[in-house]
Amino acid sequence: MTSISTGITGGWVLPRRVRHLRDLLRELVVRDMKLRYKRSYLGIAWTLINPLMQLLVYTFVFRVLFGVQTPNYMLQLFIGITCWTWFQSGVLESTVAILQNRDLIRQPSFPAALLPNVTVGTHLVHFLLTFPITFAMIFYGEPRITLAVLWVPLVILVQYVLTLALGMAAACLHAHFRDTQYLLGVFLMLGFFLTPIIYDMSVVPAKYHTFYMLNPMTHILDSYRAALVRGEAPHLASLGIVAAVSVILLWLSHKLFRTASVTFVEEF
Repeated sequence: MTSISTGITGGWVLPRRVRHLRDLLRELVVRDMKLRYKRSYLGIAWTLINPLMQLLVYTFVFRVLFGVQTPNYMLQLFIGITCWTWFQSGVLESTVAILQNRDLIRQPSFPAALLPNVTVGTHLVHFLLTFPITFAMIFYGEPRITLAVLWVPLVILVQYVLTLALGMAAACLHAHFRDTQYLLGVFLMLGFFLTPIIYDMSVVPAKYHTFYMLNPMTHILDSYRAALVRGEAPHLASLGIVAAVSVILLWLSHKLFRTASVTFVEEF
């Protein structure tokens, strides 16, 4: 009887723990959203204003001044901007998640690994809030929404895992090396221009394609465009490789985080 009751109890501990972490994550994301736009007149509308202003500027520069003739350029550009913004903001802000939440880290029972999840989750909400504009552009433009849109949640999941993996690793490094945030900002700025966001892969010389294919965001971005612009399934082999690499990176980052979290309080 003892072993049976222990087994039953053990069977219930994990779901209860998962529910607790889920509820805690939700509450922290809500808190983060409220604090982010506290005393702001436009509030969460900034989630849409920023990418729209970038869209207008880049469209004017590349469509009008440079005469780029890429089909559905504004839609492809908007998808690229919003996709990259989630990735860049999630990774960069996760870097300082530990140092900005000292009070939570000092609590012995608080799961520190949840903090990068909160940051990436908050920016996921921002990303999802841009989808009405994306679908409006599809509805009023040439593309048509097809069943390929059902692939989008899978692409989002892959991007979430990749962003979280890099964010957790960056948070660990920044807790010990405070230059991490600045170095990462430089690399992400370079990454923006070395990812086909404001231009199409067709303009990239063939000899550089291999280099571009090593960038996981190239495949994720193309997967969004395949489902939303071209109305076709993403390249599943490429997306699968990115997913596998992301899972491995997340596992390694989590191990690194658990090891480094022991000394987080000492670094404050």
